[in-house]
Amino acid sequence: MKTIVVYSSSNKQGNTADACKKYIAQSGADSLYLDDFIIHDYTYEHRHTDDDFRGLFLEILEYDHIVFASPVYWYAVTPRMKAFFDRISEYMDDKSLHPVLRRLRGKAFSIHTNSISDTAPEPMVAMLIKTCEYLGMQVKEQKHFHYPQAY
Repeated sequence: MKTIVVYSSSNKQGNTADACKKYIAQSGADSLYLDDFIIHDYTYEHRHTDDDFRGLFLEILEYDHIVFASPVYWYAVTPRMKAFFDRISEYMDDKSLHPVLRRLRGKAFSIHTNSISDTAPEPMVAMLIKTCEYLGMQVKEQKHFHYPQAY
């Protein structure tokens, strides 16, 4: 199963990157750090087709298993990860893009989160699971990595 880890964090070498590196070393997965790219917010008018989102989305579609990794930011994923998920709506809005969106059907996804808490907040996990399941994907695993408070 061809796997990619799609992760985001304001600290490229922080706890999320640490957890991702360990998973990648164990699984042989590829990785994609969302914060290295320009991904504008979703707009109803689809004004942002000149950023990196569509190319990244097409690249990710080449994988069978997608691991979404994010630290907990105020009970949610990072802003860049949220923008990435929001932009998928463009493929639902435009009927000519539906065949591309349907390529998500049957793919596996996993969720890797991390924070100073023992578990990820339920709303954060639910948003990711429900969105991916709506798109026809199947959950493979959900892991939370606990890192002690740094301050």
